[in-house]
Amino acid sequence: MPAQQGPGPSAGLYPISTGSAELVPDGDSRDGWLLKINGVQSSHIVLSDPLRLDFEYMRWIVALIEDRFDPARTDRLRALHQGGGGCSIPRYLAARYPDARQVVVELDAKLAEYVRGWFDLPRAPLLRLRVGEAREVTEALTPATRDVVVRDVFAGSTTPDSLTTVEFIEASARLLDAGGLFLANIGSAPDHVSARTEAAAIAAVFPHTAVVADSAMLKGRRYGNFVIAGSTTPIPASPALRRRLLGGGLPAQVWDDAQVRAWIGTAEPRRDPAPPPEVDAVDPDALP
Repeated sequence: MPAQQGPGPSAGLYPISTGSAELVPDGDSRDGWLLKINGVQSSHIVLSDPLRLDFEYMRWIVALIEDRFDPARTDRLRALHQGGGGCSIPRYLAARYPDARQVVVELDAKLAEYVRGWFDLPRAPLLRLRVGEAREVTEALTPATRDVVVRDVFAGSTTPDSLTTVEFIEASARLLDAGGLFLANIGSAPDHVSARTEAAAIAAVFPHTAVVADSAMLKGRRYGNFVIAGSTTPIPASPALRRRLLGGGLPAQVWDDAQVRAWIGTAEPRRDPAPPPEVDAVDPDALP
Protein backbone atom coordinates (compact mmCIF):
# COMPACT_ATOMS: atom_id res chain seq x y z
CA MET A 1 0.00 0.00 0.00
CA PRO A 2 1.48 3.39 -0.96
CA ALA A 3 2.15 5.78 1.87
CA GLN A 4 -0.04 8.84 2.15
CA GLN A 5 2.03 12.02 2.26
CA GLY A 6 -0.43 14.08 4.27
CA PRO A 7 -3.93 14.81 2.95
CA GLY A 8 -4.78 14.40 -0.71
CA PRO A 9 -4.33 11.69 -3.31
CA SER A 10 -1.18 9.73 -4.05
CA ALA A 11 -0.73 7.37 -7.00
CA GLY A 12 -0.83 3.69 -6.20
CA LEU A 13 -2.88 0.61 -5.41
CA TYR A 14 -4.91 0.63 -2.20
CA PRO A 15 -6.66 -2.27 -0.45
CA ILE A 16 -10.34 -1.60 0.16
CA SER A 17 -13.16 -3.61 1.72
CA THR A 18 -14.30 -5.07 -1.62
CA GLY A 19 -10.93 -5.54 -3.34
CA SER A 20 -8.60 -2.82 -4.49
CA ALA A 21 -8.67 0.80 -5.59
CA GLU A 22 -6.05 2.33 -7.85
CA LEU A 23 -5.29 6.02 -8.25
CA VAL A 24 -3.68 6.98 -11.56
CA PRO A 25 -2.61 10.51 -12.55
CA ASP A 26 -4.55 11.40 -15.70
CA GLY A 27 -1.61 13.11 -17.42
CA ASP A 28 -3.73 15.94 -18.84
CA SER A 29 -3.89 18.13 -15.75
CA ARG A 30 -1.58 18.61 -12.81
CA ASP A 31 -4.21 17.57 -10.27
CA GLY A 32 -6.37 15.16 -12.25
CA TRP A 33 -6.89 11.59 -11.08
CA LEU A 34 -8.48 8.45 -12.46
CA LEU A 35 -9.93 6.09 -9.86
CA LYS A 36 -10.16 2.40 -10.74
CA ILE A 37 -12.08 -0.10 -8.61
CA ASN A 38 -10.91 -3.69 -9.05
CA GLY A 39 -9.39 -2.69 -12.38
CA VAL A 40 -12.53 -0.98 -13.75
CA GLN A 41 -12.57 2.77 -14.38
CA SER A 42 -14.89 4.29 -11.77
CA SER A 43 -14.35 8.05 -11.52
CA HIS A 44 -12.27 10.94 -12.77
CA ILE A 45 -11.52 13.92 -10.54
CA VAL A 46 -9.75 17.23 -11.13
CA LEU A 47 -9.17 18.66 -7.69
CA SER A 48 -8.99 22.29 -8.81
CA ASP A 49 -12.04 22.05 -11.09
CA PRO A 50 -15.06 20.15 -9.73
CA LEU A 51 -17.06 21.24 -12.80
CA ARG A 52 -14.88 19.16 -15.11
CA LEU A 53 -16.44 15.78 -15.80
CA ASP A 54 -14.51 13.57 -18.20
CA PHE A 55 -17.00 10.69 -18.25
CA GLU A 56 -19.67 11.45 -20.84
CA TYR A 57 -22.53 9.79 -18.97
CA MET A 58 -21.83 12.00 -15.95
CA ARG A 59 -22.11 15.09 -18.14
CA TRP A 60 -25.47 13.80 -19.41
CA ILE A 61 -26.72 13.27 -15.86
CA VAL A 62 -25.85 16.78 -14.69
CA ALA A 63 -27.27 18.25 -17.90
CA LEU A 64 -30.63 16.63 -17.14
CA ILE A 65 -30.50 17.83 -13.53
CA GLU A 66 -29.67 21.41 -14.49
CA ASP A 67 -32.35 21.47 -17.15
CA ARG A 68 -34.91 20.57 -14.47
CA PHE A 69 -33.39 22.58 -11.59
CA ASP A 70 -31.83 25.72 -13.08
CA PRO A 71 -28.80 26.64 -10.91
CA ALA A 72 -29.23 30.27 -12.00
CA ARG A 73 -32.52 30.27 -10.07
CA THR A 74 -31.70 28.16 -7.01
CA ASP A 75 -28.74 27.30 -4.80
CA ARG A 76 -30.56 24.39 -3.20
CA LEU A 77 -30.77 20.79 -4.30
CA ARG A 78 -31.51 17.67 -2.26
CA ALA A 79 -29.78 14.68 -3.81
CA LEU A 80 -29.26 11.03 -3.00
CA HIS A 81 -26.48 9.21 -4.82
CA GLN A 82 -26.83 5.43 -4.85
CA GLY A 83 -23.18 4.56 -5.40
CA GLY A 84 -20.24 6.74 -4.50
CA GLY A 85 -16.95 5.95 -6.23
CA GLY A 86 -14.88 9.11 -6.33
CA CYS A 87 -17.93 11.37 -5.84
CA SER A 88 -17.44 13.18 -9.17
CA ILE A 89 -21.12 14.13 -9.57
CA PRO A 90 -21.60 15.15 -5.92
CA ARG A 91 -18.56 17.46 -6.19
CA TYR A 92 -20.00 18.97 -9.37
CA LEU A 93 -23.43 19.55 -7.84
CA ALA A 94 -21.89 21.07 -4.72
CA ALA A 95 -20.14 23.61 -6.94
CA ARG A 96 -23.26 24.38 -8.99
CA TYR A 97 -25.68 24.45 -6.05
CA PRO A 98 -23.76 25.92 -3.09
CA ASP A 99 -26.57 25.16 -0.63
CA ALA A 100 -27.12 21.60 -1.85
CA ARG A 101 -27.68 18.82 0.68
CA GLN A 102 -26.39 15.50 -0.60
CA VAL A 103 -26.09 11.96 0.71
CA VAL A 104 -23.76 9.50 -1.02
CA VAL A 105 -24.30 5.81 -0.27
CA GLU A 106 -21.09 3.79 -0.62
CA LEU A 107 -20.93 0.06 0.08
CA ASP A 108 -17.17 0.01 0.68
CA ALA A 109 -16.25 1.58 4.02
CA LYS A 110 -12.53 1.79 3.29
CA LEU A 111 -13.10 3.37 -0.10
CA ALA A 112 -15.37 5.98 1.49
CA GLU A 113 -12.61 6.79 3.98
CA TYR A 114 -10.03 7.17 1.22
CA VAL A 115 -12.26 9.29 -1.01
CA ARG A 116 -13.05 11.68 1.84
CA GLY A 117 -9.31 12.20 2.36
CA TRP A 118 -8.31 12.31 -1.29
CA PHE A 119 -10.80 14.54 -3.02
CA ASP A 120 -11.59 17.53 -0.78
CA LEU A 121 -15.31 16.79 -0.45
CA PRO A 122 -17.67 19.27 1.20
CA ARG A 123 -18.30 18.42 4.82
CA ALA A 124 -21.60 17.32 6.36
CA PRO A 125 -24.34 18.46 6.31
CA LEU A 126 -23.59 19.64 2.76
CA LEU A 127 -22.32 16.20 1.72
CA ARG A 128 -22.67 13.08 3.83
CA LEU A 129 -20.99 9.80 3.01
CA ARG A 130 -23.12 6.96 4.32
CA VAL A 131 -21.60 3.49 4.30
CA GLY A 132 -24.16 0.83 3.48
CA GLU A 133 -25.93 -1.19 0.81
CA ALA A 134 -27.83 1.08 -1.56
CA ARG A 135 -31.15 -0.72 -1.36
CA GLU A 136 -31.17 -0.98 2.43
CA VAL A 137 -30.36 2.71 2.82
CA THR A 138 -32.89 3.76 0.18
CA GLU A 139 -35.68 1.83 1.86
CA ALA A 140 -34.83 3.38 5.25
CA LEU A 141 -34.93 7.05 4.19
CA THR A 142 -37.86 9.42 4.69
CA PRO A 143 -40.24 9.73 1.71
CA ALA A 144 -40.50 12.95 -0.32
CA THR A 145 -37.17 14.33 0.90
CA ARG A 146 -35.14 14.39 -2.33
CA ASP A 147 -35.19 16.37 -5.57
CA VAL A 148 -32.82 13.99 -7.34
CA VAL A 149 -31.91 10.33 -6.91
CA VAL A 150 -28.96 9.11 -8.99
CA ARG A 151 -28.35 5.38 -9.31
CA ASP A 152 -24.80 4.66 -10.38
CA VAL A 153 -23.93 1.33 -8.80
CA PHE A 154 -21.82 -1.33 -10.44
CA ALA A 155 -20.29 -4.62 -9.39
CA GLY A 156 -17.69 -4.94 -12.13
CA SER A 157 -19.47 -3.92 -15.34
CA THR A 158 -23.06 -4.64 -14.25
CA THR A 159 -25.56 -3.25 -11.75
CA PRO A 160 -26.67 -5.77 -9.09
CA ASP A 161 -30.06 -7.25 -9.96
CA SER A 162 -31.56 -6.13 -6.64
CA LEU A 163 -31.09 -2.50 -7.76
CA THR A 164 -32.85 -2.97 -11.10
CA THR A 165 -36.25 -4.30 -10.02
CA VAL A 166 -39.62 -2.57 -10.05
CA GLU A 167 -39.68 -2.76 -6.25
CA PHE A 168 -36.34 -0.98 -5.92
CA ILE A 169 -37.39 1.72 -8.39
CA GLU A 170 -40.59 2.17 -6.36
CA ALA A 171 -38.53 2.63 -3.20
CA SER A 172 -36.41 5.24 -4.98
CA ALA A 173 -39.50 7.00 -6.35
CA ARG A 174 -40.96 7.33 -2.85
CA LEU A 175 -37.99 9.49 -1.86
CA LEU A 176 -38.70 12.09 -4.54
CA ASP A 177 -40.60 15.26 -3.80
CA ALA A 178 -43.01 16.72 -6.38
CA GLY A 179 -41.21 17.18 -9.69
CA GLY A 180 -38.26 15.08 -8.56
CA LEU A 181 -35.98 13.23 -10.98
CA PHE A 182 -34.69 9.65 -10.86
CA LEU A 183 -31.61 9.06 -13.00
CA ALA A 184 -29.96 5.71 -13.68
CA ASN A 185 -26.66 5.01 -15.39
CA ILE A 186 -27.03 1.75 -17.31
CA GLY A 187 -24.20 -0.14 -18.94
CA SER A 188 -25.39 -1.96 -22.04
CA ALA A 189 -24.20 -4.38 -24.67
CA PRO A 190 -25.14 -3.60 -28.30
CA ASP A 191 -28.19 -5.89 -28.14
CA HIS A 192 -29.76 -3.62 -25.48
CA VAL A 193 -31.44 -6.60 -23.81
CA SER A 194 -30.46 -5.70 -20.24
CA ALA A 195 -30.94 -1.97 -20.87
CA ARG A 196 -34.50 -2.52 -22.10
CA THR A 197 -35.24 -4.66 -19.05
CA GLU A 198 -33.99 -1.94 -16.72
CA ALA A 199 -35.81 0.76 -18.67
CA ALA A 200 -39.00 -1.30 -18.46
CA ALA A 201 -38.79 -1.24 -14.66
CA ILE A 202 -38.33 2.54 -14.62
CA ALA A 203 -41.19 3.01 -17.10
CA ALA A 204 -43.42 0.75 -14.98
CA VAL A 205 -42.97 3.08 -11.98
CA PHE A 206 -42.75 6.53 -13.55
CA PRO A 207 -45.34 7.91 -15.98
CA HIS A 208 -42.68 10.04 -17.67
CA THR A 209 -39.27 8.88 -18.89
CA ALA A 210 -36.38 10.00 -21.08
CA VAL A 211 -33.19 8.42 -22.39
CA VAL A 212 -29.87 10.07 -23.21
CA ALA A 213 -27.17 8.27 -25.19
CA ASP A 214 -24.93 8.80 -28.17
CA SER A 215 -26.01 7.80 -31.66
CA ALA A 216 -23.85 4.66 -31.82
CA MET A 217 -25.36 3.39 -28.58
CA LEU A 218 -28.91 4.12 -29.66
CA LYS A 219 -28.30 2.22 -32.90
CA GLY A 220 -26.79 -0.78 -31.10
CA ARG A 221 -23.32 -0.47 -32.55
CA ARG A 222 -21.20 -0.70 -29.40
CA TYR A 223 -21.07 -1.33 -25.68
CA GLY A 224 -21.59 1.80 -23.60
CA ASN A 225 -23.89 3.77 -21.35
CA PHE A 226 -27.49 4.90 -21.34
CA VAL A 227 -28.80 7.46 -18.88
CA ILE A 228 -32.48 6.83 -18.17
CA ALA A 229 -34.60 9.38 -16.34
CA GLY A 230 -37.96 8.93 -14.66
CA SER A 231 -40.36 11.40 -13.06
CA THR A 232 -43.99 11.88 -12.09
CA THR A 233 -43.98 15.04 -14.22
CA PRO A 234 -43.01 15.43 -17.90
CA ILE A 235 -39.31 15.59 -18.79
CA PRO A 236 -39.25 18.02 -21.71
CA ALA A 237 -35.93 18.44 -23.50
CA SER A 238 -35.34 22.15 -23.82
CA PRO A 239 -33.47 23.51 -26.85
CA ALA A 240 -30.63 24.42 -24.47
CA LEU A 241 -30.43 20.82 -23.24
CA ARG A 242 -30.36 19.44 -26.77
CA ARG A 243 -27.57 21.84 -27.73
CA ARG A 244 -25.62 20.95 -24.61
CA LEU A 245 -25.90 17.22 -25.28
CA LEU A 246 -24.62 17.70 -28.82
CA GLY A 247 -21.48 19.36 -27.48
CA GLY A 248 -18.41 17.63 -26.09
CA GLY A 249 -16.41 14.75 -27.46
CA LEU A 250 -19.37 12.37 -27.80
CA PRO A 251 -22.54 14.10 -29.04
CA ALA A 252 -25.69 12.63 -27.50
CA GLN A 253 -29.39 12.62 -28.23
CA VAL A 254 -32.39 12.65 -25.90
CA TRP A 255 -35.44 10.47 -26.44
CA ASP A 256 -38.83 11.46 -25.05
CA ASP A 257 -41.25 9.16 -23.25
CA ALA A 258 -42.94 7.88 -26.40
CA GLN A 259 -39.60 6.98 -27.97
CA VAL A 260 -38.43 5.27 -24.78
CA ARG A 261 -41.55 3.12 -24.53
CA ALA A 262 -41.37 2.20 -28.21
CA TRP A 263 -37.74 1.15 -27.68
CA ILE A 264 -38.64 -0.93 -24.62
CA GLY A 265 -41.20 -2.79 -26.69
CA THR A 266 -42.19 -6.11 -25.16
CA ALA A 267 -39.31 -6.22 -22.64
CA GLU A 268 -40.55 -7.26 -19.21
CA PRO A 269 -39.29 -5.48 -16.10
CA ARG A 270 -37.38 -7.43 -13.49
CA ARG A 271 -39.14 -8.00 -10.17
CA ASP A 272 -37.96 -9.15 -6.77
CA PRO A 273 -37.94 -12.92 -6.32
CA ALA A 274 -41.11 -14.24 -4.71
CA PRO A 275 -40.64 -15.08 -1.01
CA PRO A 276 -40.54 -18.80 -0.21
CA PRO A 277 -43.91 -20.27 0.80
CA GLU A 278 -44.59 -20.45 4.49
CA VAL A 279 -44.46 -23.89 6.01
CA ASP A 280 -47.21 -24.64 8.50
CA ALA A 281 -45.90 -25.44 11.93
CA VAL A 282 -46.51 -29.01 13.07
CA ASP A 283 -48.12 -29.54 16.46
CA PRO A 284 -46.03 -32.29 18.08
CA ASP A 285 -49.00 -33.32 20.21
CA ALA A 286 -50.94 -34.12 17.04
CA LEU A 287 -48.35 -36.60 15.78
CA PRO A 288 -49.36 -40.24 15.94
